Amino acid sequence: MILYPAIDLKDGKCVRLLRGDMEQATIFNNNPALQAKIFSNQGFSWIHVVDLNGAFSGRAVNESSVQAILDTVDIPIQLGGGVRNIQAIEDWLKRGVSRVVLGTAAVRNPTLVQEACMTFPGSIAVGIDARDGNVAIEGWSNQINLAVLDLARKFEDYGVSAIIYTDIDRDGALEGLNIDSTVALAESVNIPIIASGGVSSLKDLRALKKVSSVGIEGVIAGRSIYDGRLDPFEALRLLAT
Repeated sequence: MILYPAIDLKDGKCVRLLRGDMEQATIFNNNPALQAKIFSNQGFSWIHVVDLNGAFSGRAVNESSVQAILDTVDIPIQLGGGVRNIQAIEDWLKRGVSRVVLGTAAVRNPTLVQEACMTFPGSIAVGIDARDGNVAIEGWSNQINLAVLDLARKFEDYGVSAIIYTDIDRDGALEGLNIDSTVALAESVNIPIIASGGVSSLKDLRALKKVSSVGIEGVIAGRSIYDGRLDPFEALRLLAT
């Protein structure tokens, strides 16, 4: 399993939100590129980056911060937030992003996912953010009447490289992963799942690893790494064995 450390960008800073609330942002580093370098030096093989402002506005807002990250580290970058059209996808891939995550766009325009997967095979992931089993979009500000499983099944034959599944109510709350829902999703589709939201300790990673054979290929962690609850070296060693 791959452990993806998260760099969430708000106003050019590296932050963590509590349950997706932009008003409850804790700044962990004023220099996102430096944070990326720290993660690279700690041995992470990927970094998960989200333009939080972009997720709300529908366009790249923290573009310069993302570019600085790309210029600083050589490990693959997975980027989401505000990417809503094929041109934006192409632009980020040309700049060096390894995988683009489509969230709101995947809900509003599923044909974009299909087109992007055909044009850029292996480089497109879908982000499904959920609250109480239903999908939320536009920076989690808009919850719609669409079940997670129904949305995920739409993309089974598109060539999506992964689904990033986030339980919003656990994100940033250090309450543990929603393993039951993650497993249910993984068992229902043939797309690899990346779990997100709530990682608090090695205990959560051990529990997820035990069920990873159902199709869970990775997990994203943020606040638990920043505040020292999750030691990067121990976590990476655990998931590598």
